[in-house]
Amino acid sequence: MYGIKLQIMIEKRPKMLGILRLIKLGLIGRALICSALFVILLVACTQEKPLKISAVKDRSAMPQLHATEVTTVISDSGITRYRISTPRWDVYDRAAQPYWEFPKGIHLERFNPDLKVDANIHSNYAKFNQNEKIWELKGKVRMINLQGELFETEHLFWNQNLERIYSDTLVRITKAQGIINALSFESNQSMTRYSFRNATGPIVVPEDKR
Repeated sequence: MYGIKLQIMIEKRPKMLGILRLIKLGLIGRALICSALFVILLVACTQEKPLKISAVKDRSAMPQLHATEVTTVISDSGITRYRISTPRWDVYDRAAQPYWEFPKGIHLERFNPDLKVDANIHSNYAKFNQNEKIWELKGKVRMINLQGELFETEHLFWNQNLERIYSDTLVRITKAQGIINALSFESNQSMTRYSFRNATGPIVVPEDKR
């Protein structure tokens, strides 16, 4: 009996060794395959071109401040000058000539020294040069003074340093006495004293100047 069992165990041992060898070979093969795949992926990754991010060439062409749906009061030397309402306001402080831009239009109310609104201005586009303090307004520009007179043009400038408003394009002035069309006009900031060139329409001369 003991001899038979021993023989069986001796016969089974070589088979077990063979199985273990096969398992070991299989694990080694898998390890080799994984290593090869890792090397391939590593080479592929190193061969990929790095992502290039183009640098901003001219930062002055980008607004340093961008705001939407703005209504604010602007003061100068501690005195409230005007109120601005606009759908979009871009500030270009790094430009050679720093400026504000209102690409979607602006509504502006100007205050007199008594803080009363003496002029309303509306346009489809506006730009303000901060150094020279000059406003440029374009596209359906409409201005109304204290007398209710309406000024309409397509292009207008307002020089705050000189306290002058002027235009070299066709202007239409609607007054109580009628409508005046002119090729150009110039006015003070409250648009109460103005002159125009090549005008057509009723022109009323005040009694004190007759």
